[in-house]
Amino acid sequence: MRGLIQKWLKSGVPAEFFRFFVNGGISFFVDYGILYALTEWAGIHYLISSAVGFTVSVVVNYLICVQWVFEGAKRAGIRPKLVFVLTSVAGLGINQLLMWFLVERAGVYYMLAKIFSAGVVMIWNYITKRRALYL
Repeated sequence: MRGLIQKWLKSGVPAEFFRFFVNGGISFFVDYGILYALTEWAGIHYLISSAVGFTVSVVVNYLICVQWVFEGAKRAGIRPKLVFVLTSVAGLGINQLLMWFLVERAGVYYMLAKIFSAGVVMIWNYITKRRALYL
């Protein structure tokens, strides 16, 4: 067991996951800030604000992923980029569904619902984006 842990630590995955986590934090604050600003200051419905914030954060996330998180991602061809976009669209769907359910059905404040939704989507993103960028 100890050998497996040492092998995993040397594999580079822990450092990669740490970079992904930092990137996710940056992307989350972009998403969360846009959600709040558009909803509270511009008076836009929270689901529209959430979609706009999510979309902008996906662009930020992608740029950081290919520059810093996943080594070799800059050399990725069109197929991995297309899969990245499609998994992001699926992530948007997961985000919107969770936001709607938590706010409209469970009565959770939309800013708290976003935190939960972001956590679920973060797990989805790590699994799918890592695979997408290494196709």
